[in-house]
Amino acid sequence: MSSFEDADTEETVTSLRVTVYHPGQTQSGIFQSIRFSNPEKLPSSEVVKFGRNSTVCRYTFQDKQVSRVQFSLQLFKKFDSSVLSLEIKNMSRRTGLLVGGTELGYLNKVELPYRCVVRFGEYQLLVEKQDGESLEFFETLFTMSPRPLLQEHGWPAGKPTPELCRPPPWSAQTTCLSACPTEMDENEC
Repeated sequence: MSSFEDADTEETVTSLRVTVYHPGQTQSGIFQSIRFSNPEKLPSSEVVKFGRNSTVCRYTFQDKQVSRVQFSLQLFKKFDSSVLSLEIKNMSRRTGLLVGGTELGYLNKVELPYRCVVRFGEYQLLVEKQDGESLEFFETLFTMSPRPLLQEHGWPAGKPTPELCRPPPWSAQTTCLSACPTEMDENEC
């Protein structure tokens, strides 16, 4: 018997390709901490966070309009399935997250479709998942789009997700909306 016949079977890995776009990406260095076109292997148990806090988030955006932790991705396995699914959770108290056509408020989560656009503020992320067999690891790969993803793929543009700001209980104002959210301390409005 040859060593080829005795070798372990190589499992395919679930992969997540994320194409990002922001109108100020070329001049502001928003995505400078993301390693583009370089696949990264992560443990499947890891909760992957996106935001501007580099001590908490695996993928950071260099932008004050992004929450410290904007959203998270986590793999899970359904009871009746052998493949890994992916959930996305909005972690920002101030900014809604659009996943396809579904708007998520703070701490809302939804199963991520195989292909969809995730939007918050002026950010557009095309997220595409490819199934794999491995339950131990998954892989991420980031690319940058030179054009708006909605325009490039012919999807309806819609509006950027506004900041939702809840005033303190003692304020007479009910809700304030801002097209350009800025992260503040939780007690400020």
